[in-house]
This record gives sequence, C-alpha cells and structure tokens, in this order.
Amino acid sequence: MNSGINNKPQIKLTAEEFRYIALLHELTNVFVRDCIVDSDNNRIIYLVDPRDIGRAIGPRGVNVQRLRKLLNRDIEIVGYSDSLEEQVKYALAPAKVREVRLVNRPGGKRVIYASVDPSDKGIAIGKNGRNVARATLILKRYFGIDSVIIV
Repeated sequence: MNSGINNKPQIKLTAEEFRYIALLHELTNVFVRDCIVDSDNNRIIYLVDPRDIGRAIGPRGVNVQRLRKLLNRDIEIVGYSDSLEEQVKYALAPAKVREVRLVNRPGGKRVIYASVDPSDKGIAIGKNGRNVARATLILKRYFGIDSVIIV
C-alpha cells in the first residue's frame, strides 16, 4: 500500500494548539506529537507515541479528567504513526481493524475503507459518528484522506 509519505501536508500549529500540547506535556512529561481542536464535537484530540498512551491518560484516567475540567472539553488520546495503516488502527481504537484499503477516487478524493470486526462496528463509528469523525480529522491532517468508511 502506498501510504503517501512524500505528499504529507505540513502541519502548522496555532498558538492555542501549542498551549494545549504544553499543558499535556507539563502534566504527564509525555512527548505530544500534535493536538487537533475539534470544535464541532467540543474536544481536543492529542496524538502521542503509542507506548506513551497509558502515561498520557494517567492512572484511572486522572490526567484526562484533569484536562477535561481545566479546558471544559472532552480529551482524547490517540497513538501516532507515520504508517497510514497503523494510524487508521490507532484512530479507530479500541475497535479491531482487520483491513485498511486506500481508494483514490476521480477528482483526487482519497477514501479509506476500514474493515472492522462486525461486533466492533458501533465502536468504530462511535456515538453520532464521533469516532469515525476523529479518524477522518487525523487522517486528513497527516495523509490527505477525505473520508473514512467503516465496512
């Protein structure tokens, strides 16, 4: 699979995003790769090294709870990968992704088809589509993906 490594968009962080990244880093001492402010869903999505997810969340979610109170937004911690396939899996976790297929549609649209266990379909989509929206935000930012379809 061509993950489009050479055509990755340059990420430009806003002052607000820098502030949120610094907050999580100060709280947890975890290197924060990025954060995405999702105003539509009143949440901040942090991207960290997958090995640091537990430290970022904290025992019984204490760090996430503290940030949620401080910022009055939902906080989500997601693993980061340079690999498109791995990033799809991290973005849709805890759903188990079986297969990832990238389809280039006419007009330049890039669509990901993520095949999940049937029992995980609801988890992958999330309440009101929140989880698939999170995956789409992350994958658009890093891989130029226009939409994610759960199959």
